[in-house]
Parts: sequence; C-alpha cells; structure tokens
Amino acid sequence: MSFEASRRSPLAHVEILGPADPAETARVTVFLRRRTPLPPAGAAVITLEQLRELHGADPVEFEDVRARLEEAGLRVVLADPGSRRIQVEGTVALLSEVFDTALHQARGRSAHAEPEQYRYRTGALTVPESIAHATVAVLGLDTRPQAMAHFRIRPMKAGESVSYTPLQVGTAYQFPEGYDGSGRTVALIELGGGYDEAGLAQYFQSIGVTAPSVTAVPVDGGSNAPTGSADGPDGEVQLDIEVAGALAPGAAYAVYFAPNTDQGFVDAVTEATHATPTPAAISISWGGPEDSWTAQSRQALDAACADAAAIGVTVLVAAGDNGSADGESDGNTHCDFPASSPHVLACGGTRLTVDAAGAYAGETVWDDSSAGGGATGGGVSAFFPVPDWQAQAGVPGNADTGSTGRGVPDVSGNADPESGYQVLVDGQQAVIGGTSAVAPLWAALVARIAQQTGKPLGLAQTVLYTGAAAGVAQSGFQDVTSGSNGAYSATTGWDPCTGLGSPDGSALAGLFAGAGEGPVQEVLA
Repeated sequence: MSFEASRRSPLAHVEILGPADPAETARVTVFLRRRTPLPPAGAAVITLEQLRELHGADPVEFEDVRARLEEAGLRVVLADPGSRRIQVEGTVALLSEVFDTALHQARGRSAHAEPEQYRYRTGALTVPESIAHATVAVLGLDTRPQAMAHFRIRPMKAGESVSYTPLQVGTAYQFPEGYDGSGRTVALIELGGGYDEAGLAQYFQSIGVTAPSVTAVPVDGGSNAPTGSADGPDGEVQLDIEVAGALAPGAAYAVYFAPNTDQGFVDAVTEATHATPTPAAISISWGGPEDSWTAQSRQALDAACADAAAIGVTVLVAAGDNGSADGESDGNTHCDFPASSPHVLACGGTRLTVDAAGAYAGETVWDDSSAGGGATGGGVSAFFPVPDWQAQAGVPGNADTGSTGRGVPDVSGNADPESGYQVLVDGQQAVIGGTSAVAPLWAALVARIAQQTGKPLGLAQTVLYTGAAAGVAQSGFQDVTSGSNGAYSATTGWDPCTGLGSPDGSALAGLFAGAGEGPVQEVLA
C-alpha cells in the first residue's frame, strides 16, 4: 500500500553516486499508532506509566506488526510498545524489497557545508498491507542530514566588547534567586559533535560555578564524539551545556547523541521523554524548514513532543537563525520545525543590552541578515493550525498566503552574536549567538521555576498565554517592540519575531506558582 506521508522530493543539489550497497545492513524505526488518543494538550499531566500503558501501541496490534516484520525476514532489535516503536535490521536489498523503494548512495552538503555521503531515496514508500493500518512512520532508509544547528560564532573583531557570560544574561532577565535546578534533569538533544569533561570543568571554574553532572546518552549509534572544530557541531553541544549548566548548575544534564537524520532526531526525543527520571525540560537547538521534512517525520517528531508535554516535560526549541525565510531561496516565508510544533515552546532571538550595573536596558529583534550575520526565525506555520492557547494572541496570516497557522516563536532571549555568550569550545574561548543559545537558556529557567514551585511546567504556553490579547504586552515578559526578521516586524504584544518577549524570570516564577496545583492526573481505569 502506497504510504504518501513518506514521500520525498528530489534534492536540488545532490550528486547520485550509484545504487546503495545491497549488502549493507541498515536499521529502520517503525512507529505505530496510539492505542488511545492523548488528553488535549495541556489539559492533564499523566505519569510515564500511564503514557506507556494507555497511549502506547495496542499490545495485540504491536505483536502482530512485529511478527509480520519478522516474517518478511527482518531482525527485530528493539520492540517497545510504550513508545510505539519497533526497530528492525536487514540488508539494503531486503529493506528495499519490503518497502518497495530504490535506495541510492548520494553526496551532498551537510548542515555545516561539508560534503557528506548518505543513503537517498525519492518518492513514496510502500508499506506492506498487513501493517499499513497501524503504521505512522518508517524512518531510517534515507539518511540525509535532516537538521542544522542554530548557532553563530561571532568573528572576533578588534575593540569588540559586547558579550556576556550566561550568568550576566540570567541576571539581566531576573532569573529567580535561590534556585539552581536541583533535583531536576534537563535533556539536551544533539545530532553530532561532542564535549570533553576537562573542557567543561575548565569553563565552569572560569565563571565561578560548580560544574553540573553531565552524562552522554547514545541513540541509534550516535555518540559523544568531539570533532575538535568549534565552528562544527562541537560549538552547538558545548554552547548548550555551558549556557544551561551555568544558569541551573544543580540540575543533572543528559545529553542525547543521535545521527543527524529524521530517524535519529525522533528516536532521541523519544528516548529522552521515556527516560527515568522524567526530565523537567528537553532542549533542542536543531531544526530545518518545515517543508524539508516528510509528513511522516513531522508527525512522528510532533507526536514525540506531545508525549513529553503530556507527562509534564517542557520542550524548548530554537526558532532558527535565518530570518523569516528560514534560509530557503524561493522568496517565500518559512517556519523552522520542530519549533513550529504546537507541543513545544519555540524560542526566538533578540539583541540584549544591559547597563553598567548589569541590569536589563532593552532589546531589539536579532537581525544581522543585511551583513550576512543571520536573524531570528519566526512566522506562521504552513502545517500546524493555531493552537487554542494562541488563538487570542494576534497571530497574523501568513505573509505570503494570508493563511492562518501556529505562530512562531512563543518566547525569546538574547541570540545576536554581537551581544553573544562567552563560552569555551574545544579549549578555545569563543563568543557564540543564535537561537541555539535561547533554548538552553529557557531550559535552565524552566528547571529553576520547577524547583521553586515543586511542580512540572509541561506545556508552559497554557500559563504563558493566559489572558494574551493582540497588541497587548503580556505579564511576565520584557516586550520587544523594535526590529524585524524580514517579512515580519516586532510590535506590542505577541509578534512573529520575538513571540511574547524575553523573560522576567522572577515574574514568570510567580505566574507558575499562582497557577494552582497543576492539571489533575489522569487515573488508570
């Protein structure tokens, strides 16, 4: 049965080297449908056990699909009905036959502009009729790079002096004092690169912070593998750890390393969600234009983020560093995904100014695009409708089509490399910006507020957007009203450049403390 959600269009700039090696062993993740739908987003917080038992795969259906895949000659290497996943291995020749596709070896450029080889396919897969009714996604046949890291290293210039430690940014944003994220876990999703413990220890010592606990978690063959190059994925990994770790050093950090493929991305978020203990936050600083994803990969990753929100995890995602076009060259606006998922808190970028005493002194939208320096992502989703919690915030129609959709971002923070973060990458001092820094910044704030209030924030938008109205500044935020990201301009209240604004951390902590005892737990029948 043709599986249209899996359809891939040809890439414009790719060199086909020939057929993929038919004897190569490949691993595929098959995602199955839920046994029962999740509660409405933000309506309830359920336990991980309830998520797995009530909203995982139907046990009978799961075992039937597993048996069918084994009958086809594939070897099952992971069978987890709670996360609705079956991973199978087989030769490229066998997998091509089972899913009726032609796999090629191709060469293109990765997210960091270096030539890279990968398996490549076009068109739609065919899913065996015996399992098609239960199948949501089949990922892993095509291994092209799916996402790019949203960070920008500032070129060092003579006389340049505007940069901040994460601690200084936290002070400007009035992160609640007396809390450090103790007792909470923050998951960081990484699709390449790595860190070394000695380098992290050196950095945290240099800013006077006790180094947090950091653990690498391999996913789908990924690993903590530093490249030694600060402008490669190491810059992303170490930026994330150093920003979040400086501002919530009492939290434990689990760094999930997965291949930069749609399969690796979805499996990493799934593994982080289903981990014990349940993280307070999952920080994601990687993404790509919405239309660069297949419908099945968007659905599978959005579902993984929905799982996280359902059990009280706040998923923070960078909104992108390429303005309202998101780096596309077709002249239209594009949102970055997974920032456009309605189950994540999308994080846009600003340029922050502080006064001589270190206090907040104002912000503008981050937009250095005229000088080739990037700009915050943001806009109106072409694939996800406006969520209920955002309906009154004043999300405009899409700048190209006028159509409605989920507005991106939700919140913002310092991202301009010209007001960037002082970090240490592979032993070298650097100043880095990008919305990549904003996701771990907010993840640290989530950990501190969760510690202060004693409860998970989950789908934080249900509190953050309470009472939001078009053209009205929202409580708990520094409203950013100056600047643009291309097609969209900042304005009072929510806008497609900086969302509701940057955080007034103490005020936000008060909002969550006053939000009641939290949603009622769903009760197992």
